[in-house]
Amino acid sequence: MQTILIILIVVMALATLFVLIKGVVGMAQGKDVTGQRSQELMRKRVLYQGVTIVLVVLLLAAFSTTS
Repeated sequence: MQTILIILIVVMALATLFVLIKGVVGMAQGKDVTGQRSQELMRKRVLYQGVTIVLVVLLLAAFSTTS
């Protein structure tokens, strides 16, 4: 269980990083005039960060019950 949580945390952290970099690159290129794409990427990043935090809390709870 703990191994699966750790793998999921790493995957979600990498997904967050990917979306963050994609947003920064898109903003630097200046192609998104309306900002709609930037907002979409921001929502994804916040969602991924939230899921990662929930997984970390679950991992900490799992470690506290096994000790």
